[in-house]
Amino acid sequence: MTLQKLSLLLFLIGTTFLNAQTNSKIYDIIYAVSEERIKNDVTTLVSFGTRNTFSDTTSKTRGIGAARRWIKSEFETISKACDNCLSVFYQKDLVTKEGNKRVPHDAYVVNVVAIQKGTKYPNRYIIMSGDIDSRASDTMDFTTDAPGANDNASGMAGTIEAARVLSNYTFENSIVYVGLSGEEQGLFGGAGLASYAKDNNWEIIGILNNDMIGNIKGVDGIISNTDFRIFSEPVPANETESQRKARRFYGGEVDGISRQLARYTHKTVKNYMPTMNPMMIYRLDRFGRGGHHRPFNDLGFAGIRIMEAHENYTQQHQDIRMENGIAYGDVIEHVNFEYAKKLTAVNAITMASLAWAPPAPKTVKIGGIVAPSAKFEWDAVDGAVGYKIYWRDTTSPTWDNSRYVGNVTQHTLEGIVIDNYFFGVAAVGKNGFESVVVFPNQIIR
Repeated sequence: MTLQKLSLLLFLIGTTFLNAQTNSKIYDIIYAVSEERIKNDVTTLVSFGTRNTFSDTTSKTRGIGAARRWIKSEFETISKACDNCLSVFYQKDLVTKEGNKRVPHDAYVVNVVAIQKGTKYPNRYIIMSGDIDSRASDTMDFTTDAPGANDNASGMAGTIEAARVLSNYTFENSIVYVGLSGEEQGLFGGAGLASYAKDNNWEIIGILNNDMIGNIKGVDGIISNTDFRIFSEPVPANETESQRKARRFYGGEVDGISRQLARYTHKTVKNYMPTMNPMMIYRLDRFGRGGHHRPFNDLGFAGIRIMEAHENYTQQHQDIRMENGIAYGDVIEHVNFEYAKKLTAVNAITMASLAWAPPAPKTVKIGGIVAPSAKFEWDAVDGAVGYKIYWRDTTSPTWDNSRYVGNVTQHTLEGIVIDNYFFGVAAVGKNGFESVVVFPNQIIR
């Protein structure tokens, strides 16, 4: 028996090593998500009439000011129930009318942030966001009723519900639950929080942007309460010229950090919620449109958009009206709360899995040119008890093959020709939870 095999055997015998797929805590999280609470929260958000970013900020019952105060109070109530485990605050930036076509007047764009600090890696953050604001047909109209039940009270309610559920657990990494404002006018809230994160040197594992998670009937007539989309950009927007040139020779055109976060979400859902159909969309966002993960992507952070698969455009960005026999408007009657519950659970189990996992290796080296095997070296990770090498066909969207190689920092996959596959390495914790897969970023010379 080789030393490597002996080390693996002793590890399996001497530790409690659970495969993440069989970890009962993840199933508990799925079952704890409440459809009724999500419905109540969407109902409350709709009751504010309009949540346009530039609507009333002083009324107790109408406008974005009342909405964000209510969201903050919900986060504070959740924090009290978990012995003040959340740090709740406003993060804001001034947006001016000058130079911004969608800004009717100067105003502060205010985000509501709740941070659940990790016990071991407090400066590593996984973020779930929903949008606070809504809009009428004319985005400059901040007085007309714009209930925004699906877009995006559904995502905001899901974020609050995820906080309720996950605040019952302790994690090694930090989790951020946030309501972002100014999405409809130019992604101002996301840009503000992304800059705040950079200025405060946050190490962001990734952001899960939830924008419309409640509609199951598409404008094309398709009805599905199991399909949903995961949007992710292929490579970081701020990649260097040397990184771009390296991709021409070594691959990685679809293997940026956001794409790995999308694959992680896909794998987690298929493990724990096999009846759901996560659709990997190889695009930053919908064609010609944008969401609040993009400002994070712009600064080089991993970020994805999770949303319904089948949109109905008569229920987005529309004044409430009847026209040519069609009922327009984003009203609560169109929200399917069972579906919103499912997508909330998708987020919660992805965040929990990442928050319980060790950090990913920062450096992964690969070699094996003109050789009958693929060789790997990587940095040791604090908190990891082992590592997994993943590989897939170059045309496959997901990591389809893996091998656990134990607590080592190098390994050779014998008989695997490097030319025919893409590879990656993930760190594994003693609880079985894995980091995001890291695509090789250096070559073994």
